[in-house]
Amino acid sequence: MHTRDQLPPAGRIGVISDTHSLLRPEALEALEGVDRILHAGDIGDPGHLDTLARIAPVTAIRGNIDRGDWAEALPETATLAALGLRIHMIHDRKALRADPRAEGWDVVISGHSHKPGIDETGGALWLNPGAAGPRRFRLPVTLAFLWEEAGRPRAMIHPLPI
Repeated sequence: MHTRDQLPPAGRIGVISDTHSLLRPEALEALEGVDRILHAGDIGDPGHLDTLARIAPVTAIRGNIDRGDWAEALPETATLAALGLRIHMIHDRKALRADPRAEGWDVVISGHSHKPGIDETGGALWLNPGAAGPRRFRLPVTLAFLWEEAGRPRAMIHPLPI
């Protein structure tokens, strides 16, 4: 895990979640220069995916607040390969019914709780970028960066200045 004073190397993925119809300019600025953006659900406004796609290719999943035809077009989970990492995305970590190691996933990304966290358990890196939308409870407003380093996934939580 890296602190916010240590920037990840070039070749990184921006991970965002729980924007709840608020795509902050600070989030867009932080994501500039990433190779890909992963949105872990609770998007709220489908136009925000287009805005993010102007920065980098976007993979997004549906969260529990995402409703309507646009949301139905999004998968509930996604598994992809990016920057040499095998990544699985699910909005609510508690809904995961698979074993990341058996599935061959290096990283499991989830949102939902609004609590940012990085945990290495069961042979996978578990990443929750926190919430980048409206502040909830007393939790920070954050997103995350993900990259591969020496064959392993690495991540850092990035607090947004709001």
